[in-house]
Amino acid sequence: MNPRVFILAIATFVVGTVELIVGGTLNLITADLDIPLSAAGQLITAFSLSFSISAPILMHFTRHIARKPLYLMALFGFFLSNVLAALSPSYAVLMVARILSASCGALLTVLSISITTQLVEPAYRGRALGIIYMGISGSLVLGVPLGMALGNAYGWRAPFWLIAGLSLLAMLCLGKWLQPVQTPPVIPLRVQLASLKDSKIVSAQLISMFMLTGHLTLYAYFTPFLQTTMHLNAGWLSFVYLLFGLAAVAGGGIGGWIADKWGPTRAMLLIISSFAVIMASLPFTTASLYVFLVAMVLWSGLSWAISPAQQNYLIQSAPGTSDIQLGLNTSVLHMGIAMGSAIGGVVVEKASVQYNAWVGAVFILLSLACAIYSISRPVGGKSAIQAGTPIQS
Repeated sequence: MNPRVFILAIATFVVGTVELIVGGTLNLITADLDIPLSAAGQLITAFSLSFSISAPILMHFTRHIARKPLYLMALFGFFLSNVLAALSPSYAVLMVARILSASCGALLTVLSISITTQLVEPAYRGRALGIIYMGISGSLVLGVPLGMALGNAYGWRAPFWLIAGLSLLAMLCLGKWLQPVQTPPVIPLRVQLASLKDSKIVSAQLISMFMLTGHLTLYAYFTPFLQTTMHLNAGWLSFVYLLFGLAAVAGGGIGGWIADKWGPTRAMLLIISSFAVIMASLPFTTASLYVFLVAMVLWSGLSWAISPAQQNYLIQSAPGTSDIQLGLNTSVLHMGIAMGSAIGGVVVEKASVQYNAWVGAVFILLSLACAIYSISRPVGGKSAIQAGTPIQS
């Protein structure tokens, strides 16, 4: 495996950590900036929305720029945005810093995925993408506890200083060791939009949205689910979340290995089907803590195992617009997160948190239906845009 893939994975981990890192320091931010808790919570919402919107837009407007210089410029912008967050004298400035950080982070995430596919041979692409997604999943899982630990010890601004320092270090390392990579040919916007008329590509994108919607329907309310069904105390909750995080990180790597061994299409069908079964069975395992922990590890691992296979599938299905499709998929992932959180809240309010897993499983089945439909469509529609001559950084 090309060692530069691991550097990109570390950079992606640093970027992803920022999204939820304020979740563990909301009380500190509200006290220091004298704002209500609901306003502080919008710092996460604004980040997610900006991330979702920015990815495809920035990938389009930076299509002329060579990949390596673009990556370094985005990292520098990410560094500056976190310095601004750390120095923020007011809520408004902090909000602007979060939006800028999300925009740079969205571009960096898609570039990491795109560059990784060029650094390795096709036979190892799934495993390489799995390593990148280990960085993404690890950052989302560890962001809250990391922010909480640093914030409680040194104040809420400390996590932003740490992220700024790590992003600067990543910029220096990648500037030295990242080899030149090909820049995809310039494709007119009308042609890019035409690719979304291809039912094979649209249904492939919906796989991610419904998968994350189903997952977040329960995961966004995992703590009340554990407290309601198993009456776990704070110590056990911490252990469960730690185990969940480790399984999520491992899932990305295992998913990449499965995608390489069995191919992305079979890997997607296997992972989504298994995920639906495991998620639907979770409420039945709560009678035994140990049985539940085994089921939860499978649930957590499978939640991120799908990503390498699906990214590989998108690249194969739309080779001419792969960068655009990967950017759009990043947006779709965040849309699924937002939808799952909202739907899970409705279930909790109208019924009980015990039903969240079953409602989530329904959306996983929709994801499976999209996968089956997409795989059954022929390659060569609007998505199969011929590439021109790429340039190198």
